Amino acid sequence: MPSRLLAGLAVVAVLSGCAAPQRGPAAPTRTVVDIEGTSVQVPVTPQRVVVLSEPTLDGALALGVRPVGATSGRGQAGLPGYLADVSDGIPVLGTVAQPNFEAIGKAKPDLILVDGSSINNNPPVIDLLRKIAPTAYVGHAGGDWRTTFTHLSDALNKVEEGRKVLADYDRSVADASTAVGDRSGETFSIVRWQGSSAALILKELPPGVALTDLKLRRPPAQDRIGRGHSEPVSLENIEDVDADWMFFGTLGGSSVGNPGAGGTSDVDGARAALEQARAVPGFADLAANRKNQVVLVDGSLWTSTGGPLLMNRIVNDVRKALGA
Repeated sequence: MPSRLLAGLAVVAVLSGCAAPQRGPAAPTRTVVDIEGTSVQVPVTPQRVVVLSEPTLDGALALGVRPVGATSGRGQAGLPGYLADVSDGIPVLGTVAQPNFEAIGKAKPDLILVDGSSINNNPPVIDLLRKIAPTAYVGHAGGDWRTTFTHLSDALNKVEEGRKVLADYDRSVADASTAVGDRSGETFSIVRWQGSSAALILKELPPGVALTDLKLRRPPAQDRIGRGHSEPVSLENIEDVDADWMFFGTLGGSSVGNPGAGGTSDVDGARAALEQARAVPGFADLAANRKNQVVLVDGSLWTSTGGPLLMNRIVNDVRKALGA
């Protein structure tokens, strides 16, 4: 029997062993259609929301909804580092790669929000989640962050609030673009450094979209759409990470499957990673390094994924880096 099916059977056993939450009178519900076209009955006013990815945590917080549980950030042992100031105290219910179904059940959610950056359209897993609570699949891996946020806003019955969040972001971008000015003669790279190697953040991921929104040009090797995740670069092709400016972050020594491997995703972690990178043949000769235009950034913000809070913070980071 395939290991995925064995894991599914184990989860079913856990769920069947959990006592069903005690509920009062049925709360009023409404129908939403998720990004897969599935009609889902959700509470009109959700009270206990569980989110299972960075974009869903980010989006919920942007709308003023404090989840009763969330999964850890990508490659991190706790909640996404860039959301630490607004997510303190939210229980961690597993990782993006392995949500803890028993812990999710014990949280007694009345709505679960998930997207493809964690559970990539995995019907058996989504079915298992729907045994716990109504589950809305709000976005695809590598999909447009606005589309994900719009579906999430609908699931939370906060469509108008969501439109305001998007309008506020557009104003922030317009202000930043004016402040930054014409940078068409320069290129801007986004690099995640892990251990002794680099990965590129291309144009479809939220940090890449933010640079596009700000009309900042990517270097040739990065001026394209990828597969919805970071793209590894061999040391033989280290020049592919180069540009006039480089936004440089790390998730420490961690990975999605091993978030406890050590290291940090913050600017101090990026500083340590840059020292490792400079020891790699060819890195010290890159233009961004020679020009002292390697900008150390929070890797959980710049080299992962998220929603409107992430986008606004990246815009602010760019303004600061470029003296605007």
